[in-house]
Amino acid sequence: MEHKWFNMDVDEIERQLDTQVQSGLTSDEANKRLETDGRNELPEKKRESNLKKFLGQFNDVLIYVLLAAAVITAILGHFIDTTVIVLVTIINAFIGFFQENQAEKALNGIKALLSSTANVRRNGERQEVDGVELAVGDIVILSAGDKVPADLRLVEVHNLRVEESALTGESTAVDKQITVLEPDTVLNDRINMAFSGTSVAAGSGVGIVTAIGAKTELGKINEAITEVEDLQTPLLRQIGGFGRTIALFVVGVAVLMFLFGYFVRSFPAGELLLSVITLAVAAIPEGLPAVLSIILAIGVRRMAKRHAIIRSLPSVETLGSVSVICSDKTGTLTKNEMTVTNVETTSALYEVTGTGYAPTGEIQLKDKKRTEDADQILQHFLTCVQVCNDANLRQDETNHWTIDGDPTDGCFLTLGRKSDMELPSYTIISKIPFDSDYKYMAVLAEINEERYIFVKGAPDRVFEMVAKHSQSDFDRSYWEERMSLRARVGERVIGAAYKKVYSKTEKLGHHDLDNGLHFLGIAGIIDPPRTEAMQAVETCLKAGIQVKMITGDHADTAKAIGKQLGIGDGQTALTGRDLDKMTDEELEHAAETTHVFARTSPENKLRLVKALQKLGHICAMTGDGVNDAAALKRADIGVAMGIKGTEVTKDAAKMVLADDNFQTIVHAVEEGRRVYDNIKKTILFILPTNGAGGILIIASIFLGMTMPLTPVQILWVNMVVSVTVSLGLAFEKVEEGAMNRPPRDPKAGLLSPYYAFRIAFVSILIGIGTLWMNTFLQNQGYHNGAHQTIILQMFVMAQLFHLFNCRSELGFAFNKDFFTNRMAFLVAGILIVLQLAITYLPFMNTIFQTTPLTLTEWGIPILMGLAVFVIVEIEKRITKSVVGRRTR
Repeated sequence: MEHKWFNMDVDEIERQLDTQVQSGLTSDEANKRLETDGRNELPEKKRESNLKKFLGQFNDVLIYVLLAAAVITAILGHFIDTTVIVLVTIINAFIGFFQENQAEKALNGIKALLSSTANVRRNGERQEVDGVELAVGDIVILSAGDKVPADLRLVEVHNLRVEESALTGESTAVDKQITVLEPDTVLNDRINMAFSGTSVAAGSGVGIVTAIGAKTELGKINEAITEVEDLQTPLLRQIGGFGRTIALFVVGVAVLMFLFGYFVRSFPAGELLLSVITLAVAAIPEGLPAVLSIILAIGVRRMAKRHAIIRSLPSVETLGSVSVICSDKTGTLTKNEMTVTNVETTSALYEVTGTGYAPTGEIQLKDKKRTEDADQILQHFLTCVQVCNDANLRQDETNHWTIDGDPTDGCFLTLGRKSDMELPSYTIISKIPFDSDYKYMAVLAEINEERYIFVKGAPDRVFEMVAKHSQSDFDRSYWEERMSLRARVGERVIGAAYKKVYSKTEKLGHHDLDNGLHFLGIAGIIDPPRTEAMQAVETCLKAGIQVKMITGDHADTAKAIGKQLGIGDGQTALTGRDLDKMTDEELEHAAETTHVFARTSPENKLRLVKALQKLGHICAMTGDGVNDAAALKRADIGVAMGIKGTEVTKDAAKMVLADDNFQTIVHAVEEGRRVYDNIKKTILFILPTNGAGGILIIASIFLGMTMPLTPVQILWVNMVVSVTVSLGLAFEKVEEGAMNRPPRDPKAGLLSPYYAFRIAFVSILIGIGTLWMNTFLQNQGYHNGAHQTIILQMFVMAQLFHLFNCRSELGFAFNKDFFTNRMAFLVAGILIVLQLAITYLPFMNTIFQTTPLTLTEWGIPILMGLAVFVIVEIEKRITKSVVGRRTR
């Protein structure tokens, strides 16, 4: 049974955990509990060995068929064939191993969040211990800047504010209290708890350890990550099914051919078995896995140049089929940098330009002319929010502006720097720190030898203090209306006031604020949406991709930010508490129809991702906090922020944005669509080689002819075409209008009906053409070596010319983009060099049983290639006209 410590008073917790707040545990008792409960660390996950990962690369049905062929050729004594087949499978395995070997680092990333040391009370004394040595019941003392070492039920707080955005998604530091909370209080609202892995932004406190290691909220997230199933990408699912279909078809045809050849044609069993193996080797696209890995790796490199780091190769293509993006708000769609957007003083309204902590922008007077009185009040306001401030604004080593301290304080420092006014220097005499009990901060400061009290805090508290003074021009109802207006649009509102005091005043107390305060105005603060995120959302919608905001922030804030971004209608949002009450069926409906989700827990995010996937969506999830990690891992494509994202998030994700720019996701989706289109073009190009080889051998068995090519020669054709010419298609640029079409259906087959027709058409064209030429050459008296070499070159030249057919699915090959892909010409040149090598190098002649050709003999393969190119271009033109008539 899980204890709801937040719902218990301190006395009850002391009884249940057998501890005392004032004295803590004894050292002996702490050691006993460590032996029982274990250390305050997360469990190690057993890693898969590199050998096991490498052997896993052979777990493919097409590879099984090839290995069986290698065994049979070895039994028959064809050891060169055996060696080449085995080498091909090993090369494929190494490519897969090095390209897709991804170490699981999420556990180590979470460990980095755990505190290394902790200050505790033991044996009635304060002492420092290793964080891993904490026991349940220990009394932990927290100070500003500390990482919280375990889950704590707070028993003392002094202006304690904890930064929890990485865990809960809350954009501002949370004010902590010790009051008992309701039993159904969600994680984000448990203000009497401090959670492992978060950090103390300000103040101090004392807490009782209620959970350590795997039982903390952080540990539960880690467990969720390790238990989340890694889903196969749509491409891998399609390739897997495609491979199984090909394997079953090839084996079936091979068995039938063996039976036909043995019983009908009376071929010798050994010779027939070798022919059937040649058929299997010819029909299996053994080079396809390698070339797909290379194409995906090229996509990875191109994305890296656009600041998207891909951690898993198949994820490149998955991006192209994404139909919904579930995005965290804080730090993803917004800057996670609080920004003052407007200031309303008692004499004027100002708009503030610029976003984030960078002091670029200005304070602009709205609807009024600038006056000396208005300037003076604004100067007082700016001075107030600078003096009542515990933050520090600075540039880090990358020249990025950042703050130390509370984000709300930090944004007022930025506001002051945006002003063209010279703010006075000051000396702080006394201070009342901010406390969530009274919701304000007050400072006694000396300016130009005069002393003032400045107050900054929640507007309702400032209004209350000002109203105690007979300030005739203060209209409380008006300012409450202005405050409500700002709050309704998702802004956090801060009020400011001041008064002049006796120049010898040395101490400041709450009673000093009971009268004499002059109201200065209010400021509206938001965590602003990224401009590029708005553009990205618009582009996603045009591309048929839904965008949903899933955040830990408040519903009003989420709705307001969502409306600015174009997500949702600004009126509708569901909270985590709403989702907790829903059945799975109700949640699926909500996931489809609602676009803004607020106050969500890690479990809520994970359930939403699962619901969307169950509805058939290919789901991307973006985020930067620990609370996003489980959902990121479950999503079809998890996207982490590289700058502000935690290590846990980065390691759970399949893609990391190096620039934290939501727009980069759109570029990545576009690249994913380009990669998928080019993969289809590559399959369209490669498979006719296998089809033609299969047709050639089947026809030879049916007609009782000698095999035109050996298994090794067939392997050479398949591999050399795959790893050279086909790579040219990987560099084809994105098709026009790629981002104006809806995502592809993940259930759709890898090959469209037209692609299946085209592969069959070209296979028959090359296979029958080669068979006819084989008969012609035999009648011309060509001996075995020259005859097989010409046939080999015919196969390769037909594919080389077919490459330029495939660069455009239905368009004419010689178009305006013909010379844009230089790589296509480079790989064509490499292929020609390899074909010259296999023809004229003696050791290649020995291995592949080839002989040098004369210049005249080269004319036959070249004419074959030209014929294939022309016939396919005619077929494309006819098909295009038929498709055009159907769509009119």
